Amino acid sequence: MGRPLNLWSSDPQATRSPLAGDRDADVVIVGAGYTGLWTAYYLAKADPSLRIVVLEKETVGFGASGRNGGWCSALFPASARKLAALPGSSRSAAIDMHRAMQDSVNEVGLVSAREGIDCDYHKGGTIVLARSEVQLARARAEVAESHEWGPGDLRFLSRDEVEQQVRATKVLGATFTPHCAVIHPGKLVRGLAAVVEGLGVTIHEQTPVTALETGRAITPYGVVRADVAVRATEGFTPGRVVAPVYSLVVATEPLSDATWERIGLADRPSFSDHRHLIIYGQRTADGRLVFGGRGAPYHFRSRVQPSYDSEPRVFAKLQATLRDLFGLSDVRFTHAWGGPLGVPRDWCASVGLDGGLAWAGGYVGDGVSTTNLAGRTLTDLILRRDTALTHLPWVGHRSRPWEPEPFRWLGINAGLRAMTLADTEERLTHHPSQIARLLSPLLGH
Repeated sequence: MGRPLNLWSSDPQATRSPLAGDRDADVVIVGAGYTGLWTAYYLAKADPSLRIVVLEKETVGFGASGRNGGWCSALFPASARKLAALPGSSRSAAIDMHRAMQDSVNEVGLVSAREGIDCDYHKGGTIVLARSEVQLARARAEVAESHEWGPGDLRFLSRDEVEQQVRATKVLGATFTPHCAVIHPGKLVRGLAAVVEGLGVTIHEQTPVTALETGRAITPYGVVRADVAVRATEGFTPGRVVAPVYSLVVATEPLSDATWERIGLADRPSFSDHRHLIIYGQRTADGRLVFGGRGAPYHFRSRVQPSYDSEPRVFAKLQATLRDLFGLSDVRFTHAWGGPLGVPRDWCASVGLDGGLAWAGGYVGDGVSTTNLAGRTLTDLILRRDTALTHLPWVGHRSRPWEPEPFRWLGINAGLRAMTLADTEERLTHHPSQIARLLSPLLGH
């Protein structure tokens, strides 16, 4: 297939100069993706006098912020039950987290509009299809769970109700939530970078940070000394804090009006189905289908390199799955890309401040809106403001490290393979997968 081609990318060349010597700041942020830029944005808005420096090894939005599938959703990787079980947490705290995630979906849209960031934001909700009796039962169970552990905003849709939104194959029903928007990720991250620079924030690209310590970030070009240092590196975080697991995406050519009339998705809801191996899709503002999913292998010792962005076998599987989902036989695919996302050992994202070192990450692919919540929460923590956000259950949480190799490689790849086997098991037996049941505690549920 050749070099991966990312639909969201513009000019991949650095447009900002590297750090040139030592300097002092109030806050230094490592990583110019959504987490780092949202944090810089809210800090600069809260206190324009702050000297804020963002250091980026590559270019703005180089990581997951510029490569994701464009879902700005209220999804959080750890279940409400898991959040409620965290030390010092409760059922009400888990529900507060759920509502904060819903607010974050709206906040991304509000800020984009206010700051003139044209990122194709459209809030059409999420529809998750049930395409077998087993998936149908799982859909009904998720709706019941949402009423027990949240505001009860997840609805079950009958087959006829699904037809009003999307016309896919083999559909028996679906779940629907209004709390999701679709975006153009590249436009959002590049627009946000321009906005924070307009607020006085300095961004240095092509500036790798070799050590992040209390009070300073060390680079080959100089040291930035600051009262607070923020780690916002997500899937590129070194060590065993998170495992970089790859997610891959494909995009079609713009589809004809006749094809869209047949498919639906007129209100541009994001879409998926109730299989175990995660898939995700959207209808873009320019009339394409963008579709992604897991299935690419984890690489030994958490290695991350450009060649891993391309997995022809997975790209082919994604294309076949999308064709099957909508009965598309002659659609042409024009783009295919991928990249790593950060997965903590307990699948629970976290944000915190310990002394002069702050962090946020471990979003497990649910980072577009969660990063906004992280940026607002880090702002409150850094400015020592006691707010509702600083009392959410993910604040201060620390996941235990991943196992050393080769156990990490064996475990993660076995888990990824098991999800595929679980879907096969259900297709053949027409019963809920026992493989998935055994793995559920390991996946944050």
